[in-house]
Amino acid sequence: MGTKVFLRQKSISGKRKSLFLDYWPPIENLKKDKPGQKPTTRREFLGLYLFDEPKNETDEQQNAENLQLAEQIRNKRDIQLNGNKDLSEYEKRMLEKDAKERAKGEASFIEYFQKLVDKRKGSNHDNWVCAFNYLNNYTNGVLKFENLNQSFCNDFRDYLLTTKSNKSDKVTLSTNSALSYFNKFKAALKQAYTDEFLQTDLNAKIKPIKEDETHRNFLTEKELNQLVKTECNYPLLKRAALFSAMTGLRFSDIQKMVWSELEYIEGQGYFILFTQQKTGGVEVLPISEQAAKWLGERQEPNSKVFEGLTYSAYSNKHLAKWIGLAGIRKDITFHSFRHSYAVLQLSKGTEIYTVSKMLGHRDLKTTQIYAKIVDELKRKAADVIQLDINFNDNESK
Repeated sequence: MGTKVFLRQKSISGKRKSLFLDYWPPIENLKKDKPGQKPTTRREFLGLYLFDEPKNETDEQQNAENLQLAEQIRNKRDIQLNGNKDLSEYEKRMLEKDAKERAKGEASFIEYFQKLVDKRKGSNHDNWVCAFNYLNNYTNGVLKFENLNQSFCNDFRDYLLTTKSNKSDKVTLSTNSALSYFNKFKAALKQAYTDEFLQTDLNAKIKPIKEDETHRNFLTEKELNQLVKTECNYPLLKRAALFSAMTGLRFSDIQKMVWSELEYIEGQGYFILFTQQKTGGVEVLPISEQAAKWLGERQEPNSKVFEGLTYSAYSNKHLAKWIGLAGIRKDITFHSFRHSYAVLQLSKGTEIYTVSKMLGHRDLKTTQIYAKIVDELKRKAADVIQLDINFNDNESK
């Protein structure tokens, strides 16, 4: 007579049930039973739980997934204890498949995530590193694929929205930083599903973090012309900033730009052919002849156009001084010049889809943030003209 393995449920706190295996007769516990002692183990708690009263579809899905996983474990234990001599070939193949899936489930998602981080480059790599660090802290470095479910993902999202920043334990992580790191986590889930480490597409089931609508400072055309006429103690920075305002390029893409990426086609003008540092997307960006003049005299193909350009406290100091000397009283960063390009293009009537392509946005929603700024400017412009009229009942008739 073999050992029977039953899947049981036990009510626990929080209106939940804990799933466990019940063995009869009892099996040996290698950690507790002494040699020659009669086997004593009856129960094996699986660390899987069910909601007594599922509140939504997510809870119901979680129950179904945990039940399925628990049954797979029960089958595995049954085979380990009783063998599989009486199984059909089909059942044996299914068990082999289950064993492979269980092996993947036992694998470390933390180690998998680390490998994805190692493949990233540039500023994108830094964001992946930060995302990994927060996940590693949250899990204490222990997270198997089999423990990934919607409940865990939602809990991790809540953690990112409430945890302190790794840069300062006195400041809560900003919403947009949490959004960025959670998106990296979702991307890892999507890749894990593609690589068949996950049987369900968790990425598609969990809600992303909603972006905060932050105030984006930009420069008007008049202010940009003021900057053109204002001397800067860091001429290279001035050229790069104004080039960004005329092309919409990010600092990272300007910094790495080489002369071979600039092309001139007769009858069509200047183009920049490059790979975005942030997104990895290959772009063909038309630029104006005036923008091309900010680049200076063409050098060797592999030479950097803005050789020596760096992002540092030194450059920020000179940027702030230059802005102040131009009489501009705004909190302007280098990225503000890219914002300025977007706002000016839309305000001058360039179609939003075109602007989105020029900026290299993957999602039109990102570009729509600038469209809202333009709408606000129009609203303010409509209120500029105010006549000295006292509207009373007689005049309004």
